[in-house]
Amino acid sequence: MPKSVETGEKSKKQAAGNVYWHEGLGALAPTIEVPMNKVDVAVIGAGYTGLQVAIATARAGRLTQVIDMHELGWGCSTRNGGQISPSIKPSLSVLARRHGAEKASAIRKEGYRSLDWIGSFITKERIFCDYQRCGRFHAAHTPAHFDTLVSDTRKLAREEGLNFEIISRDTQHSELGTDAYFGGVVLKQHASLNPAKYYRGLLALASKVGVEITDVCPAINITREGRGFVVSTPKGDIWAENVVIATNGYSSGLVPWLQRRIIPIGTYMIATDLLPKALMDKLFPTDRVVSDTCKVVYYYRPSPDRSRILFGGRVSADETDPAISAPLLHRDMCRIFPELADYGYTHSWTGTVAFTFDTHAHIGQHNGLHYALGYCGSGVGMASYLGYRLGQQLVGDPKGATAFDNLPFPARPLYFGKPWFLPSIVRWYRFRDQWQIRRAATYI
Repeated sequence: MPKSVETGEKSKKQAAGNVYWHEGLGALAPTIEVPMNKVDVAVIGAGYTGLQVAIATARAGRLTQVIDMHELGWGCSTRNGGQISPSIKPSLSVLARRHGAEKASAIRKEGYRSLDWIGSFITKERIFCDYQRCGRFHAAHTPAHFDTLVSDTRKLAREEGLNFEIISRDTQHSELGTDAYFGGVVLKQHASLNPAKYYRGLLALASKVGVEITDVCPAINITREGRGFVVSTPKGDIWAENVVIATNGYSSGLVPWLQRRIIPIGTYMIATDLLPKALMDKLFPTDRVVSDTCKVVYYYRPSPDRSRILFGGRVSADETDPAISAPLLHRDMCRIFPELADYGYTHSWTGTVAFTFDTHAHIGQHNGLHYALGYCGSGVGMASYLGYRLGQQLVGDPKGATAFDNLPFPARPLYFGKPWFLPSIVRWYRFRDQWQIRRAATYI
């Protein structure tokens, strides 16, 4: 018999902060307690970007030290949805207005290149992380959005060779067992993985190639000294010829110039109770990852073993905690899948991603400091790709060049790192999404 949804405070507290991806994984190997005091490359941030930078530089023989203010795996690198896309949100026409047609095309191609690259990297390095090229079902939440989605996707196919399939509302159950949407498109190149297993694979590879890592070691200050920099930490100073900022959604005031260009946004997820196989097969006939056309997007997928649904989205205008976000996510999930109303959730967690004002990633230098960050909620592939490319750039490898290198990185007046404008924007978009959903229900 299905388990009733647990709504008491005790059950909320048990689920809150419990990350599904961490289940069954043992403790990480300890890091070195005190960082090296003189290195070729110091990397601040031990997420996907930082570890990939370090792997590339250490492989080229550069003495490399990574530090992180938290325990390893604390951040979004082990707390995301495990969905991998080309990661480029702006359209070709939008990018062309900003950077010209040639650069715009190069940026769009870089997104597909990152998607192919991470799959090849995982295979070559033998990282066992449940990676699969499963494809994405991108669902339309209104009939009008379906028409726009189909038109835009066909245009991408003509311009970029996108591999896709149109799914009508009549055939939607072949992709997703719900009547809440009005069809969609399958984007066949997208992929998925277990982010915590992938992260552990990166840690193991970094250790193998000689990277030194010290966690719970925040960078307090960075100053120039000679031909390099001194990174001050509570565990000792690090002199480095090159310093990389790889803090993404966890960027602080360490480099105010970067903080003014990064918008930290919390993202929230739940994992359902164990579900019967027949129900999982009905709701998710395939292993595809799923997203929709709502402005405040939902993203979800079956767990790699197909025993649960992992459901995520932004359900609060303000940042909140998993005890508050979980019942809201469960409510929205049950709107899409009414069959889940009799099932609860066992895990509820959050992570912080980083958006930029031009909605794409950035890689470059500022006052001699290198950076790669701002993946706009699609960082599994792009963070890994740009991290490795930045590492190649630091060792003079021409393969490290990307179409993102040193693009203009916009800030906004009166913004200093705290997104005071975000709650009102999220409230408006959620109101609009919900109004559109209610209005579209009259078509059913």
